[in-house]
Amino acid sequence: MNNSEVKPATGKLGILIVGNGAVATTFMTGVLMARRGLAKPIGSMTQYDKIRVGRGDDKRYLHYGEIVPLARLDDIVFGCWDVYPQNAYQAAVYAEVLKREDIEPVRDELEQIVPMKAAFDKNYAKRLDGDNVKWSEAEGQRSEAGGQRSMPSRWEMVEMVREDIRRFKQEKQVDRIVVLWAASTEIYVPINKAVHYSLEALVTAMKADDREHVAPSMCYAYAALSEGCPFIMGAPNTTVDIPAMWQLAEQTGMPIAGKDFKTGQTLVKSGFAPIISTRCLGLDGWFSTNILGNRDGLVLDEPENFRTKEVSKLSTLETILKGDEQPDLYGDYYHKVRINYYPPRNDNKESWDNIDIRGWMNYPMQVKINFLCRDSILAAPVCLDLCLLIDLAARAGRYGTQRFLSFFLKSPMHDYTQGEEAVNHLYRQHTMLKNAIREMGGYDADEEID
Repeated sequence: MNNSEVKPATGKLGILIVGNGAVATTFMTGVLMARRGLAKPIGSMTQYDKIRVGRGDDKRYLHYGEIVPLARLDDIVFGCWDVYPQNAYQAAVYAEVLKREDIEPVRDELEQIVPMKAAFDKNYAKRLDGDNVKWSEAEGQRSEAGGQRSMPSRWEMVEMVREDIRRFKQEKQVDRIVVLWAASTEIYVPINKAVHYSLEALVTAMKADDREHVAPSMCYAYAALSEGCPFIMGAPNTTVDIPAMWQLAEQTGMPIAGKDFKTGQTLVKSGFAPIISTRCLGLDGWFSTNILGNRDGLVLDEPENFRTKEVSKLSTLETILKGDEQPDLYGDYYHKVRINYYPPRNDNKESWDNIDIRGWMNYPMQVKINFLCRDSILAAPVCLDLCLLIDLAARAGRYGTQRFLSFFLKSPMHDYTQGEEAVNHLYRQHTMLKNAIREMGGYDADEEID
């Protein structure tokens, strides 16, 4: 749903980030530096991209902020949760993404961003060992008398996160809040119809402390939406990609988006695969491998966590190069994705793609792509754009899955219960994005999506 009557972006916008690691601290530091005029927000569509509005003599190319009322960088207030207690300055230094000279000018502001205790279940991220976590309140009282502390129930997690959001809003005097997941990939949670297909069933499972079917991330999402905050899933977790959460988003009138930031290899894939399809070349195989050494790489070294990422990364080609539509070209190609944890590289990941294609008379050819990229440097502007645009969507009265944000996401959400297919084609995603901005700005959404 949309409404061209967009409320103005008055007051402060709180951005609460789940996770205070490399991506989150690079995002926060960059915004704080940019608004002081000490850095450029390069890579951010909302800060640089221009869109055509109107046709013929009325045609103009305008920045997003000239078409729709976006929150200003000066109006952003950051907060976060994390399993480690270090403040954002300490975490930014530890991440070793940015140089010290690019962190020090905003040290005072970063030091004030102290992570709230995380709603955490170690079974969902076995490689993380932080102790800045929430404990069951009842158990916590017993622990003072020498008892054993225990993890809160899933429903307790929801209530604790809701209280965190309310407290942050009051203490920081922000008018609106967006909640962004920039934490690690959880273990794969298969969709279970009995639990995930209705809001009532999900709430029942949470109250029954069903830890198998309810991930901690679902508690954050439920809490955010219940408190009137849009929610963005930046990892490939199932979280909001279930009918129960769609129902909650509709009930609360809140927009949701996910899943998994599209930064490196999948960005390349979603842009290069259309070259193959548009040129009507055949595909025999696409092998993708990565090395990554940051905390995300460490977590993904666990097979159950990698499975979640693998499902996300594999889905891209299937919707662009369709075997049922072009059996001669794409009827039987092999697609493989690997991620390898390699500590020496830290945040500087490297991906290799080997693409075996076929041309005239089935003669084989190859394409090799070697992308040496900085994970958090690519993710930070995506975080900014997603936060500003989902805040815009909320003020425009849009709720539920925001398909126009698919451009920024590796595994875009779609209604699979109705046979809907995700749009992974980068240029079609860009058209969807532009049309939504036009529409919310009161212009015609006049580009066709072929």
